[in-house]
Amino acid sequence: MKEKTIGILGGMGPEATLDFFGKIIQNTPATSDQEHLRVIIDNNPKIPDRTEAILGKGESPVPVMVQGGLSLAKAGADFIVIPCISAHFFLDELRCNLSLPIISAFDEVAVLITRNHPDIKAVGLLATKGTIQGGRFQETLIESGIKTLAPEPEEQERVMSAIYKIKNFSAHKVRKETKGILADIACSLIARGSQGIIAGCTEIPLVLEPEDVIVPLLDPLLILAKAAVREAQQVTSIDP
Repeated sequence: MKEKTIGILGGMGPEATLDFFGKIIQNTPATSDQEHLRVIIDNNPKIPDRTEAILGKGESPVPVMVQGGLSLAKAGADFIVIPCISAHFFLDELRCNLSLPIISAFDEVAVLITRNHPDIKAVGLLATKGTIQGGRFQETLIESGIKTLAPEPEEQERVMSAIYKIKNFSAHKVRKETKGILADIACSLIARGSQGIIAGCTEIPLVLEPEDVIVPLLDPLLILAKAAVREAQQVTSIDP
């Protein structure tokens, strides 16, 4: 069966796109270069800020993202994945303007929790203010019977500060500081009843690791990468 070509609509931010590509490589069962998948990446960090747009404070990223999607299609991609959780808010608009299928990280996370963690009925969502207030992730989860707990307002401001620090600074000291902030807020969500934590912004898994929390840490980027590999290889089973 012919493999499909993965199209990555990236740049939001660049390091998250790099991390996502790495996860595709790591989760492809290959013993030679030739057994790896063809991947086309449009890494455009000039896409307008997604959170600002969701909150009504900035221009829509959709026109630029559509151009990126069209470029991927022209280059030979068979489907699109977007390694930016906030950008998934605009998925319906993108699908209306692009012919290629787009895999939803929201859907993939909900399916994985339902199948692999059936005891989880409440998750804590660490994400941008845009993702939290946009509500699309929560809507998808509640359709699968999974309640979402969000940080308190003051905690959410700290989450946003941490996310932008991760985007802008690679120094070890800054990364260590942001890891501590995010781990503390995750612990607060666990104390409120979260049975799992979703690292719901693509920068968060760059610093927060499974051993930093006492419940399952769900990485949407990793889940999306595995879904992309399955789609490219046209495999239907879902791995843990």
